[in-house]
Amino acid sequence: MSLWDRIIEPDGLTTVFQPIFRIAGEGRSTYAYEALTRGPKGTNIERSDVLFEYVRRKHRESEVDLLSIAAALRESRHLPGEPSLSLNVHASTLERDDSLAGSLAMLCAEHEVPLERIIIEIVEHAPPWSGPQLLASLAELRALGVRIALDDVGLGQSNFRMILDCHPNLLKIDRHFVNGCHADPHRRAVLLSIADLAVRLGGQAVAEGIEEERDLKAVTDLGIDLVQGYLLCLPRSSQALRDAEVPAEVA
Repeated sequence: MSLWDRIIEPDGLTTVFQPIFRIAGEGRSTYAYEALTRGPKGTNIERSDVLFEYVRRKHRESEVDLLSIAAALRESRHLPGEPSLSLNVHASTLERDDSLAGSLAMLCAEHEVPLERIIIEIVEHAPPWSGPQLLASLAELRALGVRIALDDVGLGQSNFRMILDCHPNLLKIDRHFVNGCHADPHRRAVLLSIADLAVRLGGQAVAEGIEEERDLKAVTDLGIDLVQGYLLCLPRSSQALRDAEVPAEVA
């Protein structure tokens, strides 16, 4: 059986979830769960980076994005509470697949997940990312009540033009600017500028890649209260998160 055949099997893809937490004083609660896709178990594409490099070479991002969404929605029934779900979608899928919004709506209906709980997180936004269909797809998703997040803000193609065109609700600041920010005033300056921009545009910033307490304190001292990273919680299966009694989600 080919690797592609393994991917499209009913249980070919698996999902783990990593919480995005809201920090409030000494407490924290779950804002959303980001769904992270893993390839077929026991293959050389089980790791997500290898899986999606293989998928990109096959030019089949759209198919795998939909398979990943279906797997994540199916697994979300085991998550504690009724969290928001952040689902990764390639910018190329938004550009090439004019049926994405309709497909998402059908999958959410099938798995009884309200569309208002969905966040579409735009990843791998290499050129061309700003075509008319991408913007039309985002408009259709918003009309359904779906929120938009932009990944890797501060690096590569996740620039001011894309922020303006996509109007994201969440700006996810790349870990490059978070790691070591407690000891680097230049990193803190970048974090503060992105957080301020997010607020001015009617959204929120999320600090990714939190791996040590000093960086967590530095980020929250800057007023960024949405955080994600290994320090707070490793990616886990939905059942493992339920068993771990992760703090309840925010309304």
